[in-house]
Amino acid sequence: MTTTRGAFSGMRGIAETPSYVVMQPTTLCNLDCAYCYLPWRAADRRMSVEVAEAVAAGVGDWAEAGRFSVVWHGGEPLAAGREHLAALMAPFPAGVEHHVQTNATLVDDAWCEFFLATGMRVSVSVDGPRERNGDRVNRGGQPAYDRIMRGIGVLRRHGIGFSALCVVPEPTPDRAVELYAYFLDLGCDVLGINIEEQEGVNARVNDHAAADVRGFWSALTAAWRRDPRLHLREIEWSLRYAAAVLDGDEDAVLPRQLDPIPTVAHDGAVILLSPELAGFSHPRYGDFSTGNVLATPLPELLRGAVATPWIAEFLTGVERCRSECAYFGFCGGAHAANRYFEIGRFDGTVTNHCRNSKMRLWEGVLDHVEEHEQPGPRTAARP
Repeated sequence: MTTTRGAFSGMRGIAETPSYVVMQPTTLCNLDCAYCYLPWRAADRRMSVEVAEAVAAGVGDWAEAGRFSVVWHGGEPLAAGREHLAALMAPFPAGVEHHVQTNATLVDDAWCEFFLATGMRVSVSVDGPRERNGDRVNRGGQPAYDRIMRGIGVLRRHGIGFSALCVVPEPTPDRAVELYAYFLDLGCDVLGINIEEQEGVNARVNDHAAADVRGFWSALTAAWRRDPRLHLREIEWSLRYAAAVLDGDEDAVLPRQLDPIPTVAHDGAVILLSPELAGFSHPRYGDFSTGNVLATPLPELLRGAVATPWIAEFLTGVERCRSECAYFGFCGGAHAANRYFEIGRFDGTVTNHCRNSKMRLWEGVLDHVEEHEQPGPRTAARP
C-alpha cells in the first residue's frame, strides 16, 4: 500500500453539493479557552431567523439526495438559548440531521429534553482528565472542568448518547494511553482528537517532535485495538483508507472533489472550506466570504465558489500538494485555514497541522501495524 504523488489525479475543484453545513447561532461563548480560535467569543452576536430561513431554503434538494446535517457550532450554541435555537432550527426540512458542538457547561434537564424532542445529536468538548483541562477556563480564569462533567452527567442520566472532541496540546505516547482510558470511562460513543492548531486568535505554535506525535498516534491505535468500545475518528478513518487502497478504491474514502463545508456566520456570510476563517479579514483577501445567504441562495454561492480569489489560490496550493507531497492520497491537501494562519497564504503546502494530524497520524498507524504484523507478505508500504 502506498500514498503516491500520482494518486487522485482526477480530483479538481470543489463539490457543489456539501455533506453538511455549519451554522453559527451566536458568536458568544461562556468559556475563554486558551487555544480557542474564535475572534468574537466575548460578544453575543446572534443569527437571525431570516438567515436560517435563507439557508434552509437552499438545502432541500441536498437533504432529499441523501444524509445531510446541520452542525450548530461556534461560539457556544447553547448560549443562544433554547427558544432562539428552536426558532433557527424550525425552517429546516424534516430529513435534516441536527448536531451541536457544546462545552456542556450549560447542559441541564431542560436542554436534555430539548435534545430528545428535536433528535439533536450532541458532541461535547472536553480534553481528558481534570489535569488535562487547564486551558478550558471561564472568563475569570477559573477551571471549567467540574461544570463540564456536571453537564455530561445530566446527558448520561437522560440516556443521551454523545460524542467527545478532545484537543491535545502536547501529544506523547503516554498521553494517548491516558486519554483513551479516560474516554472509555466517560461513556462517549465517538471520540475525535484534535492536536492543537495554530489558527485564528490562537498564536501558540504547534511544532512538536515528530517522534512524540508519531508515538502518540501509534499508542492511541494500540489502545483502541485492545478495547474498541468506542469509535475513534482519526484511527478508523486511517484504517478505512488503508483498506480502500488495498481494494483499489481510494475514492470511497477521499472523494475527487473537496467538500465545500459551507459555514454560515451569524450575519449570513458564507465562508467555504474552513469554518475557522469566519470573523477574520485581510487587506488582500477581504473577509474570506463567498457571499451572503440574505442576498444569494446558498447553492448559487457554491456554484460560483472558485471565483472567490482566496479559493482560487487555495486550489493552486492543493495542486502543489498533489505534485510535491507523497501523503496527498491520504489527506487531499493542507487545510485552508491552517495554510493561512501558519504560512500567511493559501498556496503554500506543508503545515504543522499536516505534520501532526496527517503525516504523523499515518506513520503512527503504520508503526502499530508493523509492530503487530503477522509473518508473511507486507500489507503496507510507506510513502
